[in-house]
Amino acid sequence: MSVTSPTKRPIAPKAPGKHEKEREGIQLLLVIVAVMWLVEVINAIDSQQLDNDGIYPRSVSHLWGIFTAPFLHAGFPHLISNTIPLVFMGVFIALKGAARLAVVTAIVVVIGGLGTWLIGPSHSVTVGASGLVFGYASYLLARGFFDRNTMELLVGVVVIAVWGGALLSSLVPHYGISWQGHVSGAVGGVVAAWWLARSDAAKRAAPAKALTG
Repeated sequence: MSVTSPTKRPIAPKAPGKHEKEREGIQLLLVIVAVMWLVEVINAIDSQQLDNDGIYPRSVSHLWGIFTAPFLHAGFPHLISNTIPLVFMGVFIALKGAARLAVVTAIVVVIGGLGTWLIGPSHSVTVGASGLVFGYASYLLARGFFDRNTMELLVGVVVIAVWGGALLSSLVPHYGISWQGHVSGAVGGVVAAWWLARSDAAKRAAPAKALTG
């Protein structure tokens, strides 16, 4: 005698909770910072030879430097000066989850790096995460405006209050400081905020369209 039983529907995986998303985002931020410090330790042992793998403006043969430059620094003082604001601003983004932090970081690195590669001074090499810092800052500032979200606007105000003066002063051309990288990184942050705001708005609108269809 054969017996049949009703087919069980597959149980959909539960979406990660808020605290889990926050934890994953913080973990990714710590990994990014840890990689920067590990690379600098190796760089210091190798007499800063890795600095040669930065961005060489308009050099096609060194185009890959766009992806390595944010993880390279001209010594530990340079790394420390970037780590502090990077972590401070990165935490606000990481609290939205690892995916959000990864997307923002990728957009800023690519757009900021390409901008530096296009407009940076000839016969120079650019290294450092300051472009990423500017990208995080401009993302936090722009996101509140795109979303018209009071809390996100408040985060932007905090960023301005704590780091605004230092960020603006570093846009003024100084010898050895890549203002081109800072500006390009900031543009990347605004693009990331705009693109993610549109993406989030589309996701929120999708269920409403399905109900009215």
